[in-house]
Amino acid sequence: MLHSSPEPDGSSSSRAVPYSLLELASVREGDSVGQTLANSVAYAKHGEQLGFNRFWLAEHHNMEGISSSATSVLIGHVAGATKTLRVGSGGIMLPNHPPLVVAEQFGTLESLYPGRIDLGLGRAPGTDPITSRALRREHLGAEQFPDDVAKLQTLLGPLKPGQQVKAIPGAGTNVPIWLLGSSLYSAQLAAQRGLPYAFAGHFAPRLYREAISLYRNQFQPSETLKKPYAMLAVPAIPADTDEEARFLATTSYQRILSLFRGQPLWMRPPVESMNGLWNSGEKAGVQDFLSLQLLGSAETIRKQLDRLLASVEVDELMFTIDLYDPEKRRHALDILAATRPEDREKNRSLS
Repeated sequence: MLHSSPEPDGSSSSRAVPYSLLELASVREGDSVGQTLANSVAYAKHGEQLGFNRFWLAEHHNMEGISSSATSVLIGHVAGATKTLRVGSGGIMLPNHPPLVVAEQFGTLESLYPGRIDLGLGRAPGTDPITSRALRREHLGAEQFPDDVAKLQTLLGPLKPGQQVKAIPGAGTNVPIWLLGSSLYSAQLAAQRGLPYAFAGHFAPRLYREAISLYRNQFQPSETLKKPYAMLAVPAIPADTDEEARFLATTSYQRILSLFRGQPLWMRPPVESMNGLWNSGEKAGVQDFLSLQLLGSAETIRKQLDRLLASVEVDELMFTIDLYDPEKRRHALDILAATRPEDREKNRSLS
C-alpha cells in the first residue's frame, strides 16, 4: 500500500489537493555544495512545519549548478533532519542503476524512516549522452524500463518461495513506487501496472492534460493502488507582491536560458530586466518551458491554481521554486501555503 498517502477521491477541487515540493539542490553562483545542501535541509524543514506532504529530490548528472546526483544519499540526509515529511526521489533514473541496487538503497531508507520514503522512477538518463554512457549498465537503456520496474516491484515485495535474488534490506518493505513522465509513455505504463503517476509539468508542460487523462482512463486497480492517483509538478514564484514575483522570476529565466545554451546552471541573482540577456526566440522558448508557472502574490496564485485545477484532475501538486535568496525561498512557502483552502478559511476568520 501507499504508506500514509492520501486516498484519491476523484475531486479536482483544490480542497482535496495536498502540496509537495521538488528539489534539485540548486547551487547559487559562488556557493559551495555544502552550503547548498544546508539550505535544502532548511527549506525541507520549513515545508514540513507548514504541512507540505512530500519532498522529492531529482537525479541529474554532469550539470554544474545541480547537486542532487547522489539522490538516495540526500533522501536519507533530509529524512534524518525531518520527522513527518515524506521524502523520496523525483526521480531515480532507472536506466542508470541495476534494480537490485535501487531496491537495497530504498529498502535501507524505508527501514531507517518507516512509512516516509517514496521511490519515483524515470526512464530518461537525466544527463547528456556522453555521461549517460558513463553511467549506464552495458547495452541497457530506456527500453528496459518496464522490465526494471517489474523487477523492483518483486524485490521490494514479499519474498517468494525459491526466490534466488533478494534485496536485503528491501524485501517486504513495499516502498511506494511512482512512475514519472513528461510524455504519454509512463502514463500508460503506470495505468497498466496500477501505480501512482507524476507528470513533469515543471519542464515539459505540453502534454499534461493528455497524459493525466490517459492515466485515469486506462488505470487498472492493483494490490498497490485501488484508484488512480496523479500528481502534477509545476513551477511557482510566490512573493509578497506580483511585482516582486516578476523580479524574482528572472533567476529561473536565466537558468533555463543557460540550459538552452548548454551553459552551467548556477543560480544567479534576479535582474530588473531580461532585455539584452535573451533574444526573441529564446524568450519564447523559456516562456513555453514555464507555461504552467504560477507567479505572484498569494491572491494571484490562488486564482491561477483555480484555473489550473479546472483544467485537469489531479490528486496532488508538487512545486519547484527557483529563488536565489534562501530566505525568500523559504518565505515563498509561507505564501504558497496560504493559498490552500484550509488556510484561506483560517485567514478569513482572523480578519
